[in-house]
Amino acid sequence: MTSIRTLTRRAALVAVAGVALTALTACGGDGGNDTGSGHQGHASPSASAGADTPTGQHNAQDVSFAQGMIPHHRQALEMARLADGRASSAAVEDLAARIEKAQDPEIKTMTGWLKAWGEDVPEPGAGMDHSAAGHSGMPGMMSDEDMAELEKSSGKAFDAKFLALMVEHHAGAVEMATVEKSKGRYGPAKAMADDIVTAQNAEISEMNKLLGKGRSGGAAG
Repeated sequence: MTSIRTLTRRAALVAVAGVALTALTACGGDGGNDTGSGHQGHASPSASAGADTPTGQHNAQDVSFAQGMIPHHRQALEMARLADGRASSAAVEDLAARIEKAQDPEIKTMTGWLKAWGEDVPEPGAGMDHSAAGHSGMPGMMSDEDMAELEKSSGKAFDAKFLALMVEHHAGAVEMATVEKSKGRYGPAKAMADDIVTAQNAEISEMNKLLGKGRSGGAAG
């Protein structure tokens, strides 16, 4: 009897152990699947959520905006740096310093976007031949002749030429930024475009006052 009971108990224990092992295996398999699907399920909504938010997705216009505005800003910096030692007006020197302070960080920010997107970053000096062909789609860019004349001028002549050229340059930047605001998708790029429109329109008004012109009279330089 004892032997039969012992055998029966052992058989029962083996059976229970088998069921437990099967359950653990199944649980482990499900857990593995859950982990895999958990990764996909977690990553996918996260990526999707990022893509659906204004700051998580960009389009071709955002790329075009950054790739165009970087050399456009670089030329503005080139113009602004000429003011040192050439300008006779403290107001012009101050304006040039503010342009440099605002646009240099924007170049760095846009460069970071392009790198993050895996897009080409315009090389320093690229597009700075000031040719019309090189600046297709970038309104307001100065020609070689304009830049040479500005560099050779000084005093009041420099002030007048700098202001006239910068009004035109700013008007071009505002035009580019307005396109980004309406057609871009990347939130920070659209926000920067909005800042450019606001700040540079204000500077256009300021420069036209220094030139003794109304807001509408200086856009053409």
